[in-house]
Amino acid sequence: MHIEFTRFSPDDTERLVAFMTEEEWPFHAGTQDPEAVRQRAGEGLYDDEETRSFWVLAVGEHAGLVRLQDFADDTPMFDLRIKKAWRGRGLGARAVTWLTGYLFTELPDIARIEGTTRQDNHAMRAIFRRSGYAKEAHYRQAWPGQDGQLYDSVGYAILRQDWASGTVTPPDWHDEPGA
Repeated sequence: MHIEFTRFSPDDTERLVAFMTEEEWPFHAGTQDPEAVRQRAGEGLYDDEETRSFWVLAVGEHAGLVRLQDFADDTPMFDLRIKKAWRGRGLGARAVTWLTGYLFTELPDIARIEGTTRQDNHAMRAIFRRSGYAKEAHYRQAWPGQDGQLYDSVGYAILRQDWASGTVTPPDWHDEPGA
């Protein structure tokens, strides 16, 4: 399947509004109000000096959105959304592989990239692992769900040297004194 990544532009705002409001995003907090999406787009939330967003085009269709954040920080993060009709087809894994290469190439001074998901988002967690990201954090009851429930949040990251070498360096989980 042919996949492309094209940069979001302010001219895409109405397409973004439809994308964000016409789909259910079960692992993303909050509701998507069309006017709020327009306002955030106008304020540069999707494209400014600290953020770049890209459409995931699958066979020419806007199947997903990658938002790369925190360019001013030394550890960028990302948000990935794939439309329900396209989930389970490998787009998420290809998007994470692409964004990892893009960030390490575009930002040569960064040493790592982070991503966070809900504990019960098993598909995204598998994508992180397949893409060379290591689990680094587990935050209990830290992710408010749309149903009002608090879910655990899990953080993953990839180090530049691991990306370059194709290895995964796990954190030292046994570093507690006296443990």
